[in-house]
Amino acid sequence: MSTPINFEPIGVIHSAFDEKFGIPRQPGLTPSLSATIELYPPFASLEAVRGLEQASHIWLIFLFSATAEQGWKPLVRPPRLGGNKRLGVFASRSPFRPNPIGLSPVQLNGIRQDGDRILLDVAGADLLDGTPILDIKPYLPYADIIPEAQFALAEKIETLDLPIHWSEQAQQAINEQSRLKQQPLTTQIEELLRCDPRPAYQRDPEREYGVSLHQLNIRFRISDESIHVLSITAAATLL
Repeated sequence: MSTPINFEPIGVIHSAFDEKFGIPRQPGLTPSLSATIELYPPFASLEAVRGLEQASHIWLIFLFSATAEQGWKPLVRPPRLGGNKRLGVFASRSPFRPNPIGLSPVQLNGIRQDGDRILLDVAGADLLDGTPILDIKPYLPYADIIPEAQFALAEKIETLDLPIHWSEQAQQAINEQSRLKQQPLTTQIEELLRCDPRPAYQRDPEREYGVSLHQLNIRFRISDESIHVLSITAAATLL
């Protein structure tokens, strides 16, 4: 038996994803969604990030904190394969792993100091709000891009190329919330819904689903022909 290894988070991410359901299954699929990494002392220093501003993208190594206590199994059912086919955990990106560690490349939009805090503004992150960050590394195009790399089970990004229809209530709510939150919410919600948050085994076009983003409850339906945004309510009104 090997000796356990303990890691200390270097920071935390503040993102628009309030709950696990609906988070894109891979990074980079919602580029309009921004997030902020807050570094903890003693890592919150300009010296620790010196030179990182030269990187357009960075790797985030993080802890699947929301699922860490649920343990792992050698076989998993990836949603991409419909939730029916079993794969070995090491052939998947399941969060239920022997060591619940994740790895995501994100776009680095800026580094700033706010009092004694060091903040990194990023885009395209697929991390739940409050996720502990274990490490940050610069993305190196000459080394990290492997043009000939293949994985037959996931050869390309799959998103829904469907028209999106907004109810009158949803359109009015998103116009108001976009102004209040100073966010491009229409673009963000459309990017998120095109990732198809539905469980792979549920494809009932009449079923209503909900995702939480920026503390907004977004109710929607997806059919083979279109995506319908039914309603949007602020978190304060949720039951």
